[in-house]
Amino acid sequence: MEIILLEGIEKVGDKYEIVKVKDGFGRNFLIPQKKAIIANSSNRRRLAEMRRIEDLRESKMLGTYQEMAEKLQGKSLTIDAKAGTTGKIFGSVTNVQISQKIKEIFDLEIDRRKIEIPVEVKELGDYTAIINLHSEVSAEVKFTVVQS
Repeated sequence: MEIILLEGIEKVGDKYEIVKVKDGFGRNFLIPQKKAIIANSSNRRRLAEMRRIEDLRESKMLGTYQEMAEKLQGKSLTIDAKAGTTGKIFGSVTNVQISQKIKEIFDLEIDRRKIEIPVEVKELGDYTAIINLHSEVSAEVKFTVVQS
């Protein structure tokens, strides 16, 4: 079944992308939850208009994204984690924890899906996260994982 996603879904696709999914997944989950619509000919014609409206909204937010990036650029965070005696942490540090810490310290609401951690964080130490606020705006935030 081909569908048009109305929001970005992890491991499926990005917003307004046409993807092929199993019939049951589309019919029983995505369409009833209003996360997707069937990719028939009329909806495919509407897709260009939906993308245009989304691009206009994103371009209006560009200034806000640039201000957010300036606030975050060069800043560092400290994330507490439980760790063993060798410095290996129990679990890992995820983009959700970084998003919560940014909200707590800088009072900025950043979606976890916009935060990218290039390496898997499984030990205490210093790391860098990339925050992709817009296709043209991104910021690097350094974070240190310390034992709690």
